[in-house]
Amino acid sequence: MVESDFGLCTGCWRDAAFIGGLVCDLCGVPLPGAAEAADLVHCDDCMSIARPWTRGRSAFLYRDTARRLVLALKHGDRQDIVNPAAGWMVQAAQPILLPDMLFAPVPLHWTRMLRRRYNQAALLSTAIAARLGQSHCPDLLTRHRRTPSLDKSSRDIRFKTLASAISIAGGRRHRIVGRTVVLVDDVMTSGATLAACTEACLAAGAAQVFVLTLARVAKDA
Repeated sequence: MVESDFGLCTGCWRDAAFIGGLVCDLCGVPLPGAAEAADLVHCDDCMSIARPWTRGRSAFLYRDTARRLVLALKHGDRQDIVNPAAGWMVQAAQPILLPDMLFAPVPLHWTRMLRRRYNQAALLSTAIAARLGQSHCPDLLTRHRRTPSLDKSSRDIRFKTLASAISIAGGRRHRIVGRTVVLVDDVMTSGATLAACTEACLAAGAAQVFVLTLARVAKDA
């Protein structure tokens, strides 16, 4: 039994590592200590790596239930996960929401899109923007160079591989000039993809960029 359609059962809820309390203001990973209203703290990774975005949040740690949800959405065509996931992400994003934000997904290369048939990040960003009544541009960014799977790659290889692989799609620059852009993705690992997307947005005139992910890979995850 679940509380609502597409909700989590008791066992899955117990194993869902929802993020709360004091978190890194750049990636959303939980940190030790009590959260205060004015706390803007950063994790070790975000202090050692220059993050081009301004703020970020994530709903889960990438393990157990969250890992199964992400993989089912990404590779199992489980699009029914999108609506509850969007709700969890909206809840996580509450501290960083501003008026007149533009939500946009991290893009897939067209060859991967052709094989998968959908971009899970775009499904999430569409649902999140709709819930919040905010602007959405599903084709804001384009991945013009195909990159290999980076699932088991080191941080340095991820950043080197994704450098200059993403740009603003033709005819979309006017959408972001002077605005806060929120980049949406399913998982943040090293942050290389989000960094490449952020740099493209800032170069095109965005005022600032926030990031929002369903799950965050943490060192102890």
